Amino acid sequence: MRLEDIPNIGPSIADDLRALDIYEPAQLVGQDPYQLYRRMGEITGVAHDPCLCDTFIAAVRFMEGGPSRPWWYFTPERKARLARQR
Repeated sequence: MRLEDIPNIGPSIADDLRALDIYEPAQLVGQDPYQLYRRMGEITGVAHDPCLCDTFIAAVRFMEGGPSRPWWYFTPERKARLARQR
């Protein structure tokens, strides 16, 4: 299985994951998708669209055995969590 075989992960997001030293889908198991999103911003020095965080959540959850869901399914969860952190 390649990163691009994970639902919601195309070539661009797969490249983002590789920039985070994630090369195999199994490496997503146990990862904190919110931390991955923060690290991506640190690595690139750019504020990324929050939808990238949603995609990371979808990928991690899928690799941990959850159902395949579109990335936007996780938008309400991300918004609620980030609102609590403010």
